[in-house]
Amino acid sequence: MILVPSLNRALLASAAVMLGATAVPAFAQDAPAPAAPASADSNADLAARLNGDSVTVGIGGAYLPDYEGSNEYRLAPGPVAIGSIKGFAFTVVGNRASVDLIPNRPGQKIDLQFGPIGVLNFNRSALSTIDDVRVRALGKRSTAIELGGYVGIGKTGIITSPYDKLSLSLSYRQGVSGAHRSYTWQPTVTYLTPLSRKAAAGLIATAQYSGQGFADTYFSISPSQSIASGLPAFNARKGWRNYSVGGFVTYSLTGDLLQGFKLVAGGTYSRQLGDFSYSPIVRIAGTPNQWIGAVGVAYTF
Repeated sequence: MILVPSLNRALLASAAVMLGATAVPAFAQDAPAPAAPASADSNADLAARLNGDSVTVGIGGAYLPDYEGSNEYRLAPGPVAIGSIKGFAFTVVGNRASVDLIPNRPGQKIDLQFGPIGVLNFNRSALSTIDDVRVRALGKRSTAIELGGYVGIGKTGIITSPYDKLSLSLSYRQGVSGAHRSYTWQPTVTYLTPLSRKAAAGLIATAQYSGQGFADTYFSISPSQSIASGLPAFNARKGWRNYSVGGFVTYSLTGDLLQGFKLVAGGTYSRQLGDFSYSPIVRIAGTPNQWIGAVGVAYTF
């Protein structure tokens, strides 16, 4: 039975719905997952489904900070499209898109990952979404286009079953237009596991290291901005910007994890670090501690 690649795509798709809006843990565990289909016929049918192309689309609604470092929150949508065509995996999650240029093969246990990544950074690009008048007085930022790439490796069959997966990745993004021309490094660890044919759960941990241009654009305050906002002037320095930890759960409403509609719920906790945490937009107008909660619905076909 060739279950691993497509099941992990389904789990990643569920995670993407949560992370696309950005994402509170936990759901009751369903009945234990059977180790294999009950008959040769169902085995053949499942293999036929799993070896084909797979696409999941979804949308999530998130309760998230007004800006990076804010202590005030708002609701925002997060569209998602994720799948694999001829073994090449792709992801479009809210403002982020990536493609894995190393094709996946049926039955593989090790997943090598390499490809391009692009991000649209909307942080403080719309003053109407920011409640704090002091931060609004600092002025809006243009939407930044960040392009780069990533490398990673995943291993299937780690802890709970032959189908769980642990992945490690490292991405690099460079601002090429808009608000900044700086860079961000981002290591990420993801763990996904099915709980049954209809339920799955995952954990994620990530951190971001950003350059001087990024720090100046979003966290420094010039003397003129200080006069306009009432916040003290501040020169932020590059370094580790934040870390985040979170989890998600998904439950199939129709079919199973490999096909049909599913619900997703999740949450993350983030902590600003270094000079990024001491910027007045964080330490005075906001908070270094940030929470995001989201729910979404997705369909896999």
